[in-house]
Amino acid sequence: MTRVAVPVETGTADVPRAPEHHRARVDRIDLARIGLLCMAAAMVWAMASRGDRYAVPLGVVATIVGGYPILKEAFDNLIERRMTMELSMTIALVSALAIQEVLTALLIAAFVLVAEILERLTVSRGRTAIGRLLDLMPRMAHVRRNAALVEVPISQVQRGDNVLVRPGGRIPVDGVVVDGESVVDQATITGESMPADKRAGSRVFAGTLNQSGALEIRAERLGRDTTYGQIIEAVEHAGERRAPIQKIADRLAGYIVYVAVAGAVATFLITRDVRSTIAVVIVAGACGVAAGTPLAILGAVGRAARFGAIIKGGIHLEALWSIDAVVFDKTGTITLGEVRVTGVHPARGVAVRDVVDAAATAEYRSEHPIGRAILQYAAAHGIAAREPTRFAYSVGQGVRAWRDGEEILVGNSTFVTAGRLPDHSEHAGASTVVFVMRSERYLGSIVIADVPRPEARRAITALRSLGVKTYLLTGDSRAATERIARDLAVDDFEADLLPDAKVARVRALATKRRVAMVGDGVNDAPALAAATVGIAMGSGTDVARETADIVLIGNDLLKFVDTVQIARRTRRIVLQNFWGTLLVDAVGIGLAAAGVLAPLAAAVIHVSSEMAFILNSSRLVPR
Repeated sequence: MTRVAVPVETGTADVPRAPEHHRARVDRIDLARIGLLCMAAAMVWAMASRGDRYAVPLGVVATIVGGYPILKEAFDNLIERRMTMELSMTIALVSALAIQEVLTALLIAAFVLVAEILERLTVSRGRTAIGRLLDLMPRMAHVRRNAALVEVPISQVQRGDNVLVRPGGRIPVDGVVVDGESVVDQATITGESMPADKRAGSRVFAGTLNQSGALEIRAERLGRDTTYGQIIEAVEHAGERRAPIQKIADRLAGYIVYVAVAGAVATFLITRDVRSTIAVVIVAGACGVAAGTPLAILGAVGRAARFGAIIKGGIHLEALWSIDAVVFDKTGTITLGEVRVTGVHPARGVAVRDVVDAAATAEYRSEHPIGRAILQYAAAHGIAAREPTRFAYSVGQGVRAWRDGEEILVGNSTFVTAGRLPDHSEHAGASTVVFVMRSERYLGSIVIADVPRPEARRAITALRSLGVKTYLLTGDSRAATERIARDLAVDDFEADLLPDAKVARVRALATKRRVAMVGDGVNDAPALAAATVGIAMGSGTDVARETADIVLIGNDLLKFVDTVQIARRTRRIVLQNFWGTLLVDAVGIGLAAAGVLAPLAAAVIHVSSEMAFILNSSRLVPR
């Protein structure tokens, strides 16, 4: 059988598309089907007219016509001086016809054609899964130009254009919502089962479905550059950046053919039995390895893409299945990358509401992340912030505001009370603490911290169950890092690291383990490149995504765990095919050489095992 190749055209800057990519597959399958019909007709004639003088000539013609795909592939391989299974099967066919085993020759060719059709249809199922994504992209878009809304082909949309997507429409670009509210089904891209709420500032993906309200989106990525386009391109190029194990599979297939030919020669020299010699050539099959390995790689890359991870080639999939350590960056990777209020500690006799109310008033006009975190916390707890009459900001210290004639101070201890504060043991290990005072009365403190992603602890627990060590490396302070590391139960952590120090730690760890690095920022790019396999968060910087070998689309760390599991499942399936092929061939060659297997039985074993291994690999292909 031929190696699986899956070309998927991604088109130009307009829409990733596949207008002709089915043509070669259809021609190949149709040719095999026509050949199979010829074989079936000839076999019926051969069985109905045994001893007929026309049976042998008819069988030869039917074998040549029906077996044309096999013979052509064998001829091409012979020209290229490559020993393949098609060449060995051609030798078997010619040998069977030479001893007038017409029915056997027809059955051999028919079985091989059945396997060919099965293989192609299995690959087609993988293409169909990708094709369903290809059909999701609209061909036209409504763009706001010169205050007017015009409909243009998607190829004419430019970065920075405002694109209007009506309810029920497909989103044509990656971008940010600038106006409107809606619910978007983005399961095709992120794998989320529930639609996501979208409003101004929300990020949206091309190919997803706008379900309710109208959205106006500022286009940021088009065509191939969209998340959708990257998924298609990842599957397209998965076969080009071949995994080392695929090369091993090709070499193993060649070795098996050499062994089969050598075994056949030895059998003939020892037994002088032509039928046993032919059976030896027929029974040996490496197609389960040669075709099954790239099919498994293709299926795994496609399945990972559907689950929310873009793998940039089979070589990276193979690297991923061998990892035994994962290094996480902190901010934006293991955490959300935005500070939030994690605790409010009022002074004796003061209500929590009073502390938050005073702080929200002081921060009402602030653009600082701490101020925004306090205002978000107040809104979430039903505390309406009131605008102060006056406001003053001291860089690096805090804010001073006045409301109803009362002065409110919010900031560090030196700014608020010149460091004279009650002892607060609950602040130990806190990232940032702001203190609140109103009318010279100390009200309490608010703890601000970058919080872990909701799924982070489950992801790390799942990795531990897979036997993978987890490490946290960051440039953040030790106190903040220690708190996160303790909450998530990582195996080890290091803080206060500059980018070059982080790279050095990853390289040092990589001398002992197979390391995956997960990051999102510009400063993570060198470490991503230094790791065995680099994984970038989808919301990360362009540099991180370009440097990484795998990109998580939806920033969900559990998707990374799913991808590791897919990779390991791929390894198991590939190894099953490897060892299964070796076992079947060893037993089959031995039985055929001993005269136990007739050529027809050898052909049945060869193709049955081949189909079993192809079907085993096809379990990874997304449906």
